[in-house]
Amino acid sequence: MVKAKKHYGQNFLNNKSILDKIIQAIPNSVKNIVEIGPGLGDLTQELLKISNVKSYEIDSDLIPILQNKFQKELECGRLNLIHKDASEVACLDEKKYFLVANLPYYIASHLILKVLEDENCSGLIVMVQKEMALKFCAKQGEKDFSALGVLSTVICDCEILFDVSPEYFSPPPKVMSAVIKMTKFREYKDFCHIDTFKRFLKECFKSPRKQLMGNLKNHKIELEKIFKELEIKLNSRAHEICVDSYLKIYERVKEDYERK
Repeated sequence: MVKAKKHYGQNFLNNKSILDKIIQAIPNSVKNIVEIGPGLGDLTQELLKISNVKSYEIDSDLIPILQNKFQKELECGRLNLIHKDASEVACLDEKKYFLVANLPYYIASHLILKVLEDENCSGLIVMVQKEMALKFCAKQGEKDFSALGVLSTVICDCEILFDVSPEYFSPPPKVMSAVIKMTKFREYKDFCHIDTFKRFLKECFKSPRKQLMGNLKNHKIELEKIFKELEIKLNSRAHEICVDSYLKIYERVKEDYERK
């Protein structure tokens, strides 16, 4: 019996119907899948039925279990098992890939942002904490709309597929989980320098309860003009402005952030 390690954020999914729903949501066009944190290999086993899989596992105790379970798939090259921390790998794969994973909560947002910036990643289906799922998939006007929502919806079609109850894990986490799907329709390089854009959004959402004009007070004179042109209320708060408006504002002020 393998015991889940708390410092790796391990919670092993033990419900076959959830696995089936994840597999059914993967686009038919996907030919190459990257998985992070295979655990005991239950999801890996299903993924291998539809695609080649490159799987990253940080836990050295799980590597021999996975090697034994997938001996044939490893020998024929259908599975590539990597004993590394995926968050520290510069490039998860050299070819186009689709990410499928049950991500550890403590590092989920970092990993999602990492693959969104990876031009080899065409999209992802991941299980995360429900609270995190809401942030990535939130739309303008919703209380969960934040910089994460802008960063995801500006290049992806995003949706929460379904919730996953704690009872479907061993050990059960203390929070509800959710599976989200993000399908890319463009890359950040098509319209921005990503580090500059992230600095801009961080400033926009630094005090969510404040008016956006207050968060960007260094650009107040320019913003008043932009807001009037875009027909945005001068007292709007960060979560009340749509993604398209953020892009238009960014275009007008990006040179200031590039100089920082």
